[in-house]
Amino acid sequence: MKQIILASGSPRRKELLGYLQMPFTVITSSVEEIVEPGITPEEAVMSLARQKAAAVARLHGDAIVIGADTIVVHEGRMLGKPGSREEAAETLRALSGQIHDVYTGVAVLAGGRQTAFYERTEVAFWELTEAEITAYLDTGEPMDKAGSYGIQGKGSVLVKGIHGDYYSVVGLPVARLKRELQYFLE
Repeated sequence: MKQIILASGSPRRKELLGYLQMPFTVITSSVEEIVEPGITPEEAVMSLARQKAAAVARLHGDAIVIGADTIVVHEGRMLGKPGSREEAAETLRALSGQIHDVYTGVAVLAGGRQTAFYERTEVAFWELTEAEITAYLDTGEPMDKAGSYGIQGKGSVLVKGIHGDYYSVVGLPVARLKRELQYFLE
């Protein structure tokens, strides 16, 4: 079986890829994430996933390399990881009582073959009080998460409901990835 490499330092993605019960290695991609202006969220997450996978694949050409990226989109604005506590608070206030979209793009590269896909999931937030926002910020969890929250952690109490793939919101749509990987494992 070919070596599988996850080009991500995300502990959540590592855990989710483990659900596929295939041996894999983690090699963090150090690529500078560049999103071209004017592209759609779908194009952005697939491009970022390709950039991450390609950076690792250049050094491990015989392996199957998986890259992934997640962004939150609210009212047409792409929201990545917050740069500060204040930015995280602003994002949570904007998402309060609203529905937003979470896009996760995945790219798989191996020996000159590649595929890229994305999943979009709608997430609805409860109406949040300032006290709830402050308490959540105090956990420190929002700081390394797209959209300033983690659905799989303490941020779960902010979420009223979702429509789509839960694991995509966490950071890796494992069911779709399993099916896409079959092409590379044959």
